[in-house]
Amino acid sequence: MRTSALAASVLTLLILATAPGMAQQVIGVPGSPSATTTIDGKQLPPPDPKFGGVIKEKATESKPWWPPTIVPPKGAPNVLLIMTDDVGFSAPSTFGGVIPTPALDRIAKSGLRYTQFHSTALCSPTRAALITGRNHHSVGFGVVSEIATGFPGYDSIIEKSKGTIGEILKENGYATSWFGKDHNTPAFVASQAGPFDQWPTGMGFEYFYGFIGGDTSQWQPNLFRNTTAIYPYVDQPGWNLTTAMADDAIAHMKMLNEVDPKKPFFVYYVPGGTHAPHHPTPEWIKKISGMHLFDQGWNKLRETIFANQKKLGVIPQDAQLTPWPKDLPEWDSLGWEEKKLFTRQVDVYAAYLAYTDHEIGRVIQAVEDMGKLDNTLIIYISGDNGASAEGTLNGTPNEVAPLNGVVLPVKDQFLFYEAWGSDQTYPHMAVEWAWAFDAPFQWVKQIASHFGGTRQGMTISWPGHIKDVGGIRTQFHHVIDIVPTILEAAGIAAPDAINGIKQDPIEGVSMAYTWDKTNANAPSKRDTQYFEILGNRAIYHDGWIAATTPVTFPWHMTPNVPDVITGYNWELYNIKSDYTENNDLAAKMPDKLKEMQNLFVAEAKKYNVLPLDNSTITRIITPRPSTAAGRTTFTYSGELSGVPPGSAPSIIQRSYTITAEVEIPEGGAEGMIVTEGGRFAGYGLFLSKGELGIGRGKPVFLYDFLDVKRTAWEGPELKPGKHTITFDFKLDGSAFGAGGTGILSVDGKEVDKKSMEHTVPFIFQWDETFDVGLDTGTPVSLVEYHYDCPFRFTGKIDKLTYQLGPVQMPQESQQALQKAAERIAQGKD
Repeated sequence: MRTSALAASVLTLLILATAPGMAQQVIGVPGSPSATTTIDGKQLPPPDPKFGGVIKEKATESKPWWPPTIVPPKGAPNVLLIMTDDVGFSAPSTFGGVIPTPALDRIAKSGLRYTQFHSTALCSPTRAALITGRNHHSVGFGVVSEIATGFPGYDSIIEKSKGTIGEILKENGYATSWFGKDHNTPAFVASQAGPFDQWPTGMGFEYFYGFIGGDTSQWQPNLFRNTTAIYPYVDQPGWNLTTAMADDAIAHMKMLNEVDPKKPFFVYYVPGGTHAPHHPTPEWIKKISGMHLFDQGWNKLRETIFANQKKLGVIPQDAQLTPWPKDLPEWDSLGWEEKKLFTRQVDVYAAYLAYTDHEIGRVIQAVEDMGKLDNTLIIYISGDNGASAEGTLNGTPNEVAPLNGVVLPVKDQFLFYEAWGSDQTYPHMAVEWAWAFDAPFQWVKQIASHFGGTRQGMTISWPGHIKDVGGIRTQFHHVIDIVPTILEAAGIAAPDAINGIKQDPIEGVSMAYTWDKTNANAPSKRDTQYFEILGNRAIYHDGWIAATTPVTFPWHMTPNVPDVITGYNWELYNIKSDYTENNDLAAKMPDKLKEMQNLFVAEAKKYNVLPLDNSTITRIITPRPSTAAGRTTFTYSGELSGVPPGSAPSIIQRSYTITAEVEIPEGGAEGMIVTEGGRFAGYGLFLSKGELGIGRGKPVFLYDFLDVKRTAWEGPELKPGKHTITFDFKLDGSAFGAGGTGILSVDGKEVDKKSMEHTVPFIFQWDETFDVGLDTGTPVSLVEYHYDCPFRFTGKIDKLTYQLGPVQMPQESQQALQKAAERIAQGKD
């Protein structure tokens, strides 16, 4: 009788819970260990339920009761959200490119391709918008964190009133994880000291395996598991993060499936490919190079892509190919050396994209192998912005160099030809390839005003729910529309409050309406969208787009920009009839242009876009909060590793003194005392390793200027006992990249004095850290003073002190740097 009554009670609960208009679903015996429930999701986390049992004096007379496990609504899918990095609209084969991307093809063939989907034109702004469902300025990411400024739209802080999709899904019963690039943790809180609320694990993702920042070496990455730095590449020749990341994601999903197979997962999978440095494995370079995809050059490549796109139907048949810009050389105008180098650059890039897609394919296959593909919503976004033109007109074997204003001539780059893509390079390709990979549009990454910077290929599949498999959708959508799409698929409401904080509205709109075949040509539910990055801006509304004409090139670090309001011309396009923004109507339709400009201002005020700022260098050097802010004295002892540049003592653009009080044991010592940066820019104070016991134990200060020139100060071998090593550097003037004179002293006696003409003006290698007592990344040395990491100091560091002088800012900010770069490029150093 008791059993029958209980069964009836459970049945009643199920009927009530699934009745129309009721959001909550309760399954199982209430109070039993196996009972589950959905939540209305208005308040996250939900309030704890009241105890539903009976408590008497004796347990035998009482009734236990367990709170039900929170689960998503019945039928909620697993979610695999994938986004690659710096991939132009037309790079992958899925959208007309010549680079094979079978994993992206697979999702397109089993689902839908979207041909009018948009990013913000820059990495971390797109990513902030993607995980919050809100415009990038609304969540503090008007620019990347590395150049954040103290305004709400630009401080790189995702406020707690704008919770992420990770937080929402986690509290609704999903297992949430994040693999790959995290460019949404502010650079000034990226150290071991935290705080960690702006790290993935603090933003709703229960597991994180990836790197912090804009990019990293795939061979020796700045890698974390949750909030702990890890170094799995040490003593592992051939290890590459692109494969290791897929391995980790597959292992994590396998664990979830075996431990709790009923629990749905949300996997946010965002590899570093294809942002520079381009680091595919040698096998992929050989494979792609052997296909000879680019032998005819970038101009023919655009024409081939354009024809492919029309055959695939991913652009309209009446679309026009935008003209090749006059500022970029035609392929046929190049000499054989340039063609040979540039082909090598793009072969490595293409290998990196194909390799990245291959590893994504392994992750997708793992979902199928677990038997979960049929109930998994897969969203695969090809690129977080247009193809990157940050490699300069010549490309570079070291991405750190051009970002410091130094461009290497073609003849010098041939020194790295065979090693291109290996850990001996930090490479990027020439701008012209980037422009080609954004065909049929004009412009590239960073340029938010034009589709070359913002148009991304995207595919979505969900078996049984998307039945128009292989279909194409042309509705105008934006990256902020992904969160509401996922929520609608899962049957989960956006919360009113998270952790007691009222939530701002989600600004995206769901794209799920496009999944029905009858809605293939339905009007877009997104009728307005603004764009803005670094002063370049545009406004879309109901088939029209007004856009500023860029005043500078993204591959130039130009300080002399015009007034951000009055210094820009505007263009006007009707993209219903002009898909590629090829026919400017601004002169013919001034009233329409004015209407659109006014709409941009209104949207800018609504979404924290103001104040507009088109500066670059000023933003790079602006002070930001950090553990190092305002300090001029730093003291360390023993070992410390993995401190990011934003939390380390910065020696850039200033005079400084480094003093190391050390103890040398009997038999002598060697190893790193302190270092920041690595092979591609940085410095180190160490005791030399020597060769065959000769030259060991000499104090050395080595300064690596962008892997272009190294300057070393050396003292005599240190005998056992206590010693004080001092390196004192005086900057010569305030010009960016100014040189100076350094003096190395031991026990108060000068042992070496040298001057160097240039110093790194802006940033050392950003994916390398500040380390005391060891070197965790790549060595700053090359041949002379060679050592292998981690090169631990075998003596004892009693005290290490940095004393920093004031930062010296030049009055004529760029002239000296440009002259220095020109001298280096001309081989005069």
